[in-house]
Amino acid sequence: MKKLFSVFLLLAALSASAAAQATGGVAGRAEATNLRQQSFDIVWRTVKEKHFDPTFGGVDWDKVREKYAPRVAAAKSDLEFYGLLQQMLGELGQSHFGIIPPGAFVEERGEEPSNGTAGLDLKLIDKQAVITRVEPGSGAARAGLRTGYVIKQIGDTKVESVMERFAKSKESPAIVQLQITRSLLARVNGRPDTPVRILYLDEKDQPREAAVSRALLKGEIAPGFANFPPQYTEFEARRLEGGIGYIRFNIFALPLMQKIRPAIRSMNDAPGIIIDLRGNPGGFGAMSNGMAGLMETKQTSLGTMRMRTGYMNFAVYPQQNPFGGKVVILIDGGSASTSEIFAAGMQEIGRAIVVGERSMGAALPSIFQKLPTGALFQYAFADFKTPKGTLIEGRGVTPDIEVKLSRAELLKGRDPQLEAAIAQIQRP
Repeated sequence: MKKLFSVFLLLAALSASAAAQATGGVAGRAEATNLRQQSFDIVWRTVKEKHFDPTFGGVDWDKVREKYAPRVAAAKSDLEFYGLLQQMLGELGQSHFGIIPPGAFVEERGEEPSNGTAGLDLKLIDKQAVITRVEPGSGAARAGLRTGYVIKQIGDTKVESVMERFAKSKESPAIVQLQITRSLLARVNGRPDTPVRILYLDEKDQPREAAVSRALLKGEIAPGFANFPPQYTEFEARRLEGGIGYIRFNIFALPLMQKIRPAIRSMNDAPGIIIDLRGNPGGFGAMSNGMAGLMETKQTSLGTMRMRTGYMNFAVYPQQNPFGGKVVILIDGGSASTSEIFAAGMQEIGRAIVVGERSMGAALPSIFQKLPTGALFQYAFADFKTPKGTLIEGRGVTPDIEVKLSRAELLKGRDPQLEAAIAQIQRP
């Protein structure tokens, strides 16, 4: 049986519950120290033995161990320990190396999810937290929030203070922006049936305040697989003007193929299909091959993974009655991993036009391993190159047609990126 891997960028911020588990979940100081040491050894040794580049990009991995071993031994809590592990992995300067503390993700408990949403999305535009989407009928919509409004404060937390916290990060600008965005959204969202106070600037830059109610998330939970954690999923498929198909989903989770496949097949009469991957951090890599096979008439490849020893091809096999119309893929700075593999591969084989903004440049195939402390360790075991040999990591996917979002357009209720995608399909 083929081993499934993920190409999914996880940026887990420690929530209060996760921090509590991290600091108090191990009984006895001696036992805690022992489990941390075991976990440290596993993380360091795994990178040493399985990193796809035996030179580690010029990093002396043995010296890295010497640097962090005494600091790890002196760690007084799991929270401090996980921070040190993350710093150590950060020495590699690559995506998909991370530590996810226990309790950082939703658990599958056979009941309704406990997380709530205010019904809005945001993006950093010109160093401002700008609302980019407001779900109709949501708490945000009822409170009068609109696309283009600038969020200045969430509860007692000022947006500027969150940005300052990440100002000295050594991560790439794209990843830092994603970290800030997720940190802000984590504060906007929360327990259902509770309000959140949001201070914002309206269309005239006048300061306003709203109490926004949160509601239960409408998305389904994709169950965990092996050590891949459960994830909330969102899926949307509809027709736009002129019968153009539109498909958007928030993550490449295997259960979503049961929705993606029939959605594409139902659009066989459409002049074109738009696949919206903006803000999509990736997921199971093999889904990119399967999706491409639904829209390709010949056997081809989306690219190649290079491991420590050997290669693996992202082979595409045409499926029965594949869609033959135009395909446009929307991406932005939040599109990562599998989103980048799919967009770049479809672009280079000439099957899709890519519209939007340069993607994140974080496209390393990775797997998850559970550590003795209960945390998850994500590590990349391969790199990825497009059909033409382009390395996506650190570069991102360059759109065929670059269209940036602006606050001015959002205030008009426009989505210029989607409009550009529609225009490409309508072209003779």
